[in-house]
Amino acid sequence: MPTQETTSKWPLAQFVTVALVWGASFLFIAIGLEGLSPAQVVLGRLGSGAVALAGISLATRQKLPTEPAVWGHLAVVSVLLCVAPFLLYSWAEQAIGSGLASIYNATTPLMTTLVAMAALPRERPTTMRMLGLGAGFLGVLIVLGPWRGTGGGALAAQAACLLATACYGMGFVHLRRFVSPRGLPSLSLATVQVGLGALIMLALAPWLATAPVHISPRVVLSILILGMAGTGLAYVWNTNLVAAWGAANASTVTYLTPVVGVSLGVAVLAEPVTWNEPVGAVIAVVGIAISQGRLSGVGRWRRKPAPAGSTANQASSGRTDA
Repeated sequence: MPTQETTSKWPLAQFVTVALVWGASFLFIAIGLEGLSPAQVVLGRLGSGAVALAGISLATRQKLPTEPAVWGHLAVVSVLLCVAPFLLYSWAEQAIGSGLASIYNATTPLMTTLVAMAALPRERPTTMRMLGLGAGFLGVLIVLGPWRGTGGGALAAQAACLLATACYGMGFVHLRRFVSPRGLPSLSLATVQVGLGALIMLALAPWLATAPVHISPRVVLSILILGMAGTGLAYVWNTNLVAAWGAANASTVTYLTPVVGVSLGVAVLAEPVTWNEPVGAVIAVVGIAISQGRLSGVGRWRRKPAPAGSTANQASSGRTDA
């Protein structure tokens, strides 16, 4: 398993992979809820994700961070990027569809931008980035097709989805500000992050995960994929993206999750495709390109570095020289 230093050379490939894996996660949550409670789904995905990452770390002899401060920051990240949003989405999908949940998930870059404006002065959005974020969100709305009616869903469930994206926004920024500049390997960071999340859920299980369990091969397979891929390996790639592109830019991966959800509906459930879905997908992708500076020729997927050897340069690149 490559380290953050080597895998960060391939941010675009990791961006696409994370979009695919996270886009499918809402479908797997819905299937998991067929036999498990929301808390049991979260416990299963974090537990299987932690086992997968721990196994890879042992096989590659990857050392975990030893600084107490790093573990403290990763505990915060674990709550904000794993425990809280996973519980909120699993609870919400009892009342609303997985597609609608994935649409709400696409507001994560907007939440992240709001947090980054206050916490990360170097990542305050430019006019072009805001234009790109707006275009991306417009594309998501077109994919949703609100003029056709979305089926509504409980208001509390939809509010829970928005609260989950707020957690993601704070988690992205905390990771970027306090963890990424240390230049630690992504695998070790993800292993600790997901492992701490699994321990937190184990501690909460006697109060939250006591509902009857109805196991089926379909449910078990969904939880394993959700945990090992969506919660395990995806967090390695996500850590690389935050370090390489910054918090707000990395979070734009969520613009593609509704597109993946629509594609899965067509491929797996034979759902019909209407004109607004491919049009919205194109607009979302263009918005991402604008926010990354690919269309304007500015940024080249990461900010212009500060003078060599400066502390600002180390922080903005997500690495240290150590």
